[in-house]
Amino acid sequence: MLPRGQLHKSTRRLTTVRITGAAGRVRHTARNHEAGAAPHPLRHNGRMTEPASVRVDVWLWAVRVYKTRSAATTAIRGGHVRVNGDPVKASYSLKVGDEVRARIQGFDRILGVKKLLLKRVGAPVAKEAFEDRTPPPPPREFVAPIVTRDRGSGRPTKRERREIDRLHGRDPRSY
Repeated sequence: MLPRGQLHKSTRRLTTVRITGAAGRVRHTARNHEAGAAPHPLRHNGRMTEPASVRVDVWLWAVRVYKTRSAATTAIRGGHVRVNGDPVKASYSLKVGDEVRARIQGFDRILGVKKLLLKRVGAPVAKEAFEDRTPPPPPREFVAPIVTRDRGSGRPTKRERREIDRLHGRDPRSY
């Protein structure tokens, strides 16, 4: 066992730093990349940088479109998410500049990717990661009124059904 913070030197293995706790057990092992190992994918000159690509389900969860990552994955599997117009799998690699369409509660949200995130962040930071291109919802006055029928009046007649179809803006002869 090595003392706290001492380097383990070997010519065949990577240089490893072992940090031991008060009880003498190894709490953390970190590798040094001087021995030819690949550098950390998100580090550049010791600083954290933005990744080149991120999974779609992770990004949708990180920018708070869906509450959980599993909800994002379920929506993707159900075909409710498209990237650049094509249906994708949850593991699709999302890049800056892609357009994501997510169907939420019956409405499409169109998002342009401005920044890639791996972790869920607060709402103000999440808003900086995407550009919302969703068109505004239609005004309330153009939405068809909900037709209510008296309880116990039975099934609508042919005439009543045609009136209901006309209210909803459907052509009764198109069936």
